[in-house]
Amino acid sequence: MQIFYFSAPVTIFLFFAIWATVPLVLAYLCLHLPDRFFEPTSFLWRAHPFEREGRIYESVFRIRSWKQLLPDGGGAFQKRSYKKRNLTDYSEENLHRFLIETSRGELIHWLGMLPFWVFGLFSPPFVIWIMLLYALVVNLPCIIAQRYNRPRIYTLYRRRYPDSAK
Repeated sequence: MQIFYFSAPVTIFLFFAIWATVPLVLAYLCLHLPDRFFEPTSFLWRAHPFEREGRIYESVFRIRSWKQLLPDGGGAFQKRSYKKRNLTDYSEENLHRFLIETSRGELIHWLGMLPFWVFGLFSPPFVIWIMLLYALVVNLPCIIAQRYNRPRIYTLYRRRYPDSAK
C-alpha cells in the first residue's frame, strides 16, 4: 500500500539506492556473524534428501552451464571476505572455510530478497511484484550455486579428513 508519494526521479533514485544499499548492509552484518552459525551440518545448510547431494541442481537447473557466469561477491569486503570462485587450496582449514562461506553466502542472498516489499511504500502496488521478480532473478541463481557446491565440497572434506568431518 503506497503511503509516500514522490516525484518520478526521486522514486527511481530510491529504487537504486535501496537495492544498492540494503543488500550490502545485510552482507556486512552477515560477515560479522560467528562462524558457528554457518556449520555445514546444521539443518539450514546441510543437503536435504530431495537435493540428492546437489545433483538436483544439475538435472533441473543445468547449473554447470551457467554457474561460472555468476559474480563472486566474496571480495566485496576485503578484510572479512572469502572468494569462492576457484578452489585451489584443499587443506582441511580451507575446505572448512569454504563450507562456512557458502552457508554465509546463501544467507546473504536469502536476506537480499527481503527489501522487495519496501517499494510498495512509495510506488504503486504492481511494482512490488516487479521488485519480487527482480529479487528472485538476482538472488536465486546464487543460492542455487551455494546449495550445489556445498554438498560436493563437504563430500570431498569428509573423504580427505574423515576424523574432522562433523
